[in-house]
Amino acid sequence: MDTTPRQPRDAATPRRRGRRIATTAATVSVLLLAASGAAYGVLGLSDATDTALRDRTAAQPRATEQVPSPSTSEPSGPAATPSATPDPSRAPQPSVAPEPEPIPVLAPGAGGLQVRELQSRLAQLAWFGPTTTGDYGPDTRTAVAGFQEKRGLESTGVVDRATWRRLLAMTSRPTEAQLFNRPGPALFAPGASGPQVREIQARLRQIAWFSGDVTDAYGPQTRDAVAGFQGKRGIPQTGSVDQRTLDLLEGMTSEPTADDLANREPKPSAGAPLDPRCLSGPVLCIDKTSRSLRWVVDGEVRENVEVRFGSAELPTREGQFSVYRKSRDHVSSLFNTSMPFAMFFSGGQAVHYSPDFAAHGYDGASHGCVNVRDYDAVAALFDAVPLGTKVIIYWS
Repeated sequence: MDTTPRQPRDAATPRRRGRRIATTAATVSVLLLAASGAAYGVLGLSDATDTALRDRTAAQPRATEQVPSPSTSEPSGPAATPSATPDPSRAPQPSVAPEPEPIPVLAPGAGGLQVRELQSRLAQLAWFGPTTTGDYGPDTRTAVAGFQEKRGLESTGVVDRATWRRLLAMTSRPTEAQLFNRPGPALFAPGASGPQVREIQARLRQIAWFSGDVTDAYGPQTRDAVAGFQGKRGIPQTGSVDQRTLDLLEGMTSEPTADDLANREPKPSAGAPLDPRCLSGPVLCIDKTSRSLRWVVDGEVRENVEVRFGSAELPTREGQFSVYRKSRDHVSSLFNTSMPFAMFFSGGQAVHYSPDFAAHGYDGASHGCVNVRDYDAVAALFDAVPLGTKVIIYWS
């Protein structure tokens, strides 16, 4: 008979139990780390803000900086969770998965660096003012909704993945200066010269900030024009062109033509293609590319005159309209300016004679109307064009 004392049956149990607890704790830690990693994938900044602003964010933490934001990579889906072990005694029951709702990237109420990036990119397309705030308020929501509608997306005012991808494709990475409303390094400054300076002057002339002939020299007149443009848009008035100034200027103007750059008066292009909508019935066919108005009847051009349009701040609307009112000696109640032979086609916008266009040509712009500088031609058009005449405004 063995007299050696036996160990109690459960003597090893605490050791095994301890191992199980340790294993469970480790598993929970791994799952928590995985979940936090997935969350970072959804909430992470884009490369632009992450690279440029990591140190700044660490030094100046803000509660509002923790809101989910867009990133240059698509947000990942939610982290997978383990499913329950199926009961082998039950036959699997078919189920219909609910339609998943789009995952917003940014929504009203958000704030922080991510919103600054959104606002800065919208500003490049003239949908948002140049001064970023970091707060997703009514102005940002309105800008997002307008951008979505223009691009054929659902106009919700909330940045979903499709909106963010489209915005990324159409804009460039904002600089730290743009994100925090500081002047950036000067790309062009007084003393610069070359064809790019000439193009800057031509663009400024389109929106009435520069007058006279364009040149290759960045002198005092260009400096003052740039500073005025910057001040009007609420960005630092340096008189030098940084990246933000250039983005805003390009977003508000069109590519200068060869005539623009050579200080030549453009001539209406008789050979420019007519929009297909101009080929039937009587039509005022207005081409923004050739800056011409053609009076067309059943595809036959009967008159061709030079015209001028609104600035980027007060653009002439594009699309199909009709003449709903005529006023021979009209005076604008809004601007107190003479609008002879006015043919209204969209709200307060009309085709009319412009003495300013006749005197100064393309150095200025209208308030949104289609200006004609040939008095006799527009007087004849006024008599020939009946109410209800189709008006087509387009780029050829």
